[in-house]
Amino acid sequence: MPYKLNIFSKILIMLVLLLIPIVLLYSYTNRITNNVVQDQIQSSNLNQLSFFMHQLDTDVERLAMSPVILGSDPYMREYINRSDSPDYDVLKEQSRIIQKLSLQSVSSGWVNELTVAIPRGKQVLSSSIFVNGTDVWPWHRAIQRTWTYEERESDKGVGSFIREISEPIRAQTMDQANVLYQVRFSVQNMVQLLDVYKQDKRSDPFFVNGQKGLIVNSSSNSLIINAIREQFTGESLPSSGQVQLVIDRQQYLISYVKSAQLGWYLMDYVPVQKILSPITMTRKLFYISIGLLLVMSVLASFMLYRNVQIPIGKMIQSVQKVKRGDLSARIDYKAKNEFDFLIQRFNEMAAQMQVLVEDVYAEKIRSREATLKQLQSQIHPHFLYNSLFFIINSAEMEDKESVVAMAQNLAEFYRYTTRVEKQSVTLGDELDLVGHYLNIQHLRIHRLKYDISVPEQMLSEWVPRLILQPLVENAIVHGIERSAEGDRIVITGEQDEDWNRIIVEDNGAGLDEFGLTQLLQQLYSPMTDDIGCGTWNVHHRLYYQFGEGSGLTFYPGEQGGLKAVLTWKRGTQINLPAASGENKL
Repeated sequence: MPYKLNIFSKILIMLVLLLIPIVLLYSYTNRITNNVVQDQIQSSNLNQLSFFMHQLDTDVERLAMSPVILGSDPYMREYINRSDSPDYDVLKEQSRIIQKLSLQSVSSGWVNELTVAIPRGKQVLSSSIFVNGTDVWPWHRAIQRTWTYEERESDKGVGSFIREISEPIRAQTMDQANVLYQVRFSVQNMVQLLDVYKQDKRSDPFFVNGQKGLIVNSSSNSLIINAIREQFTGESLPSSGQVQLVIDRQQYLISYVKSAQLGWYLMDYVPVQKILSPITMTRKLFYISIGLLLVMSVLASFMLYRNVQIPIGKMIQSVQKVKRGDLSARIDYKAKNEFDFLIQRFNEMAAQMQVLVEDVYAEKIRSREATLKQLQSQIHPHFLYNSLFFIINSAEMEDKESVVAMAQNLAEFYRYTTRVEKQSVTLGDELDLVGHYLNIQHLRIHRLKYDISVPEQMLSEWVPRLILQPLVENAIVHGIERSAEGDRIVITGEQDEDWNRIIVEDNGAGLDEFGLTQLLQQLYSPMTDDIGCGTWNVHHRLYYQFGEGSGLTFYPGEQGGLKAVLTWKRGTQINLPAASGENKL
């Protein structure tokens, strides 16, 4: 039967189909807007960084011209050429040159030092009082013709950049030069610029080079900056660009520009979430609106489902149960609307139908029980004849033990089966009867073996009489006797909290899938005159007397035969219609 959508499912699907295009369209437009805004912001950040670097390079380049200006000064040329002349007033000229160095140093916007070193006379003149006149100078090191970063002990951990020009220009080391002009500026100048840039732009810029050199602003985040520096250490970067990195589970936009003068990179980072925060807020508001709309739609659908779909579903389920023969079906639901009237009328109608049908069914059960009692007095004539012939043959063969065994078991068997005044017995009595019956069959069929394994606590459970023997008989007649290899019947019992189960299994011929299906269909078919008092009677007596869940079913046996399973409720004292002596035949 094809599945049909209910009203609730249809309305919910319709709402989802309406919302999906809206969400998809907005997601597409939001992604385009997001990309455009992000590109603009990234481009703006990089342009601002490039402008800042251009200003810094201009200042550094202006400082780089200081040694050239010093080399062209006439007083400086005169001092260098005549500093070793005996009639030359060296101290006076040194004072004039130091004054000139100081004036030129303070004329720059950056704090710097201008120094003149003359290797020939080991003379050092500087605008810095800490360097002026010192004789401690690296006279043998290479000349730093490009901006070089170094740290001096006198700088107290604050590095500086130096650049030197020598005469002659081809000199490689200081001791090869006649004179050396040096300009030095502290990185504190760059730190101040970074602080100003950070204050204006609300960012965190820093300088870094390929040798792990680092210059940060005075309020930098060292954890993030170190993570970025480690990421770019050893990598060859273009002169400018932008990348995105994930640091501590957060994505950052890294912008960088290379200094043409210093060779260092100016870097700045901004959280991507901060860039997209306005768009993110708008997106959240939209999704919240969609979510509220969806919740309201689901709530409306739920109200419809609760007030219409559930009552209809309950009524459909109960009608289907009644159609399957379960007349005890009732609708246990309070709709609190117009459906209450329909539910009440349905329950009244089902109760009346159950009373009428059970009366008719009980009358048929009584009729079948009466027929069963009548048949008990004439039960199994062929079985009796075969057993008597076995006794005769055993007597002729003077097999006294077989004669006695057959006679005793046959007497016990017929004494039990012909006792029609009591139709409810314990399971222990039924198992005793089955034991006598199997002993008789074993004397006739020597290969037959059987095993009965039932828990002690099950033996006191009440069952209808002759509920187990027909199953054992079917196992022998239709299973063991029809198979040359069939030789065993196993009867086992098991219990759980609510149910008893007796399993009768043989390793005989068994049934194919079609035969098993047909047998199960006969068990659940309505009562007709064509169905005898065999397995159908066993199943329906249990179902009628113990209720829903009780009865007989069949499965393929594990050893190739057939497995019959009897199921009934625990601890139930049954009262059959014909349980008194008034119905004796």
